[in-house]
Amino acid sequence: MGERSVDRSEGFGERLLGVLLDRARLLPPQLIAPLIADGVAKIGGRDVSILLQDYAQELLVPLPGRKLHVGQPEPVADSPAGRAFRCADVVEVRQAGGVRMYLPLLDGSDQVGVLALTLDAVGDDDRRLLRRLAGLVADMLVTKNAYTDQFFLARRREPMSVSAEIQWGLLPPLTMSVPQVEVAGILEPAYRVAGDSFDYALNDNILHMAVIDAMGHDLDAAAMATIAIGAYRHARRVFISLAEKYAFMDEAISRQFGADHFVTAQLMHVNIATGEMELVNAGHPAPLLIRDGRVVRQLESATTLPVGFGGEAPRVREHTLQRGDRVLCYTDGIIEERVAGGEPFGEERLIRCVNHLGQEPLEGMRADLRRLSHTLKKERGGRTSDDATLFMIEWRGGAADHLTVLD
Repeated sequence: MGERSVDRSEGFGERLLGVLLDRARLLPPQLIAPLIADGVAKIGGRDVSILLQDYAQELLVPLPGRKLHVGQPEPVADSPAGRAFRCADVVEVRQAGGVRMYLPLLDGSDQVGVLALTLDAVGDDDRRLLRRLAGLVADMLVTKNAYTDQFFLARRREPMSVSAEIQWGLLPPLTMSVPQVEVAGILEPAYRVAGDSFDYALNDNILHMAVIDAMGHDLDAAAMATIAIGAYRHARRVFISLAEKYAFMDEAISRQFGADHFVTAQLMHVNIATGEMELVNAGHPAPLLIRDGRVVRQLESATTLPVGFGGEAPRVREHTLQRGDRVLCYTDGIIEERVAGGEPFGEERLIRCVNHLGQEPLEGMRADLRRLSHTLKKERGGRTSDDATLFMIEWRGGAADHLTVLD
């Protein structure tokens, strides 16, 4: 197809996207690849690749499929595809015979992967159409993921334990971003995690968040984490206060596992309009408040027994965030890992790493959290012997009502 014969007008693009959307409803998962490749070919594109984030968040791995170009995995940290993924923006690389385009696949604000393709030349019409196409591809991948193991198998780069599979199936999307607030989380070790988990929901102006760490390892820990998160979600959907959530989770763990089992937990409410935050800390390390790239203090709260010990109603601590503040929650596997010489990694070393990365150019909260996780792992000598979870919130404030107004 010659360059001049390709229709890339907005009208043509809307018709093409409409056809793809109509087909997607009944499309078997294995036919996503040839459908997208044909759609790209209609606008003169070729060498189409769908790159998915691996579970360790280190590589973008090619999804195999008919009519797809399947190359080598691309590193998230240092590649054009990785830059598009980290920054959630289109990256264009000029090469012999055309332009290689890397488009982030965003389902809402959750990062799914990258769509890569080559065009002879790129104009504004192409960029507009391909951004919309990438959004549709992301929606299709997320929807069809529930019906197949194909995407899981592509993302898995090494054997995964049963407990880790349970935990990954339990998680919400790893990232969420709206104008007022952004959240992101990372689990380590990705292929052997057992008792760590997190959950969140944005209900009206209140962001509900929980980070948990179930005692023990393997399936026992995974089972406790599953009950704890299930009880938290039920309480979140029935009750209002953090104290009620804590009590409901406490009773569920105690009744199911007995008095000798427990789950540490961190529960929060953040009003995304005002920045007011409520915190219950049940046995976790205190979260870190990060402002202008540096840790300014720990967010202390009254001592509360871990979930499952039948503790008294917790006292809720209130804090007020400033625009741009980040709150970093982490489990004890981050700071208790032994480093060279046998001493614990410790909170001071964690804070030094956060402050050092805060001096470097920021790429956005999600990319910054991923970089922090990989830096901490490197500082630990590559070891993660216990579950180690990071969860970060960035509060921006403001409103999103303007998004409901159609121009």
